[in-house]
Amino acid sequence: MAQEFSYEIVEEIAVLSESPKGWRKEFNLVSWNGRPPKFDLREWAPNHEKMGKGITLSNEEFEILSNTIKSM
Repeated sequence: MAQEFSYEIVEEIAVLSESPKGWRKEFNLVSWNGRPPKFDLREWAPNHEKMGKGITLSNEEFEILSNTIKSM
C-alpha cells in the first residue's frame, strides 16, 4: 500500500507548458511532508489534485543548475 504524504505549493514560479487535457508542467516551490520547501519540476493536473513524476532540487542544486544554464 502506498505511504501517505502531504504537500503544499508554497510558491508558483512558472508554467512551462500545458497539455490539451489541462495538465501543466510547472516549476514551483513545494513543501513535502511539512519539510522546508524545495524547487520542484513536474506535471500537475488541473487544480493540483494529481501529479506526475518529477524532480526536486535543494537551493544549492538549483543554484548549480541555474549557473550551468546561464553559462551555456
